[in-house]
Amino acid sequence: MTIIKHRLGDIECVRSLRTRSIRLKVCSDGSLRVTYPIFSSRVKAIAFVESKERWIIATRRRLEQHHATSPTITVEEVERLREEAHKALPPLVAELASRHGFCYTSLRISSAHTRWGSCSGNNGISLSLFLMLLPDYLREFVILHELCHTHHHNHSAPFHTLLNSLTEGREKALNKELKAYRIPRIV
Repeated sequence: MTIIKHRLGDIECVRSLRTRSIRLKVCSDGSLRVTYPIFSSRVKAIAFVESKERWIIATRRRLEQHHATSPTITVEEVERLREEAHKALPPLVAELASRHGFCYTSLRISSAHTRWGSCSGNNGISLSLFLMLLPDYLREFVILHELCHTHHHNHSAPFHTLLNSLTEGREKALNKELKAYRIPRIV
């Protein structure tokens, strides 16, 4: 990894064995990350970034608007939520998994800001402590979503069929309602 000073700001350049094409990401703080394959050059990667200048500017503008309208939370409130999450989430996950016949390998509670939860390839579940800000039924929906990933590690039709059956046909409505909530920024 190399950091390049550029007129568009610092660019984190990452050469990767895994990627087959040049990829650009505007991070939540507005910084840039370009990942490029080993058979390509950093010069090509920077040229790619420059070719996307209008997109970068528009994306940074959207991020600023998003940050301006995002709710905020203090560090003290985060610590209170962390305690609540460590008390409430493990038994809830265990109960829902047992009730619906799911097995997971581990449970991690983090202060993730980009997603409510995730499920790893080995069925380890990670949940954001900010789930504690959601109503109980949406918290359970997120957990069921992640538990369904222990059977289907994608968002395929079988995954949605399973989740929909567990939510009494309300998967789409619950997902729409969940999108109205935002994980707060820490101030």
